[in-house]
Amino acid sequence: MMKTPFRLTLKTLITACACLLTLGSGTASAQSLKLGHITPPSHVWHQVSEKIATDLEKASGGKMKTAVSPLQKLGNEAQMINLMQSGAMQLGIFTVGGLSNREESFLAWSLPYTFDDVADATRAASTPAAKEMLKRLEAHGMVGLGYAFAGMRHVLSLEPVKSPKDLANKKIRSFPSPIYNDWWNANGAAPTALPLSEVAPSLTTRLLDAVDVDLDALVGLKFHQQAPNLTMTNHMAFPAAIVVSKKWWDARSEADREMIRKVIAEAEAWGFQQAIAADSGNLEKAKADGAKVVEADIAAFQAVGGKVRDKYTASNPLIADFYKQATTR
Repeated sequence: MMKTPFRLTLKTLITACACLLTLGSGTASAQSLKLGHITPPSHVWHQVSEKIATDLEKASGGKMKTAVSPLQKLGNEAQMINLMQSGAMQLGIFTVGGLSNREESFLAWSLPYTFDDVADATRAASTPAAKEMLKRLEAHGMVGLGYAFAGMRHVLSLEPVKSPKDLANKKIRSFPSPIYNDWWNANGAAPTALPLSEVAPSLTTRLLDAVDVDLDALVGLKFHQQAPNLTMTNHMAFPAAIVVSKKWWDARSEADREMIRKVIAEAEAWGFQQAIAADSGNLEKAKADGAKVVEADIAAFQAVGGKVRDKYTASNPLIADFYKQATTR
């Protein structure tokens, strides 16, 4: 008489466990992902990030939901790369300057006067050398799946800059990278690394004399309200790589990987067009908001750039290959 209730209880327990396992597996299949970058929400890289997040959720049927964190909210690039290596952060858009600390060949993108404009730079993303750079990131715990571009680099200054001699002993906010340091030192300036958030107050207090800047960041953060003089030096491109965590990637199915590749490839192509359009549009916005374009001796800057280029193409074979491929397409 006592066995029947026991059997019923055991059966009930088995059924309950099966239900819990089913619910648990359904929860595990839903992924909450993190995507980090360093630029403000107005920047084209943030727009690319949001597109990746939206399209990934749609393509996965809601199983992959991505939280986008701009302006270093997840840490600076070095910290975000560490998060990515551990699998704690799954996606990122990182400057090639930051990635060059892990893979030196990314410095090739910053060779002075390699590109005429943003459109010219985007075409170089399809070169074999550019693809090889992305492939080499796997040794550093990341999988490179594409590129994103911002505007070309220019000089924004307190006093007009018409030639390299106007930069003599001037403190210029510059991206913290060896090739940027070499470039500005060669122009006689003193490159100074500062977070974007500290640039405006440093210009106001004259701790900085000038800024190496793309027009996306200039318009988004309104640096021209402190330093109105804009010299269109057009000296470098400023790309980023779209990367995912290798640890996370390796745990995905091939079907998931193909879906992610497709989403990022479409966001990459969309981002190229947005960056090209934004570069011209941002100049008009900056001028309408008070930026004063300075006529400059660009040939003098180009002459300095040639010496810096020669140093880096001689030091690294992949940098040399990239320069050749980017300028002979």
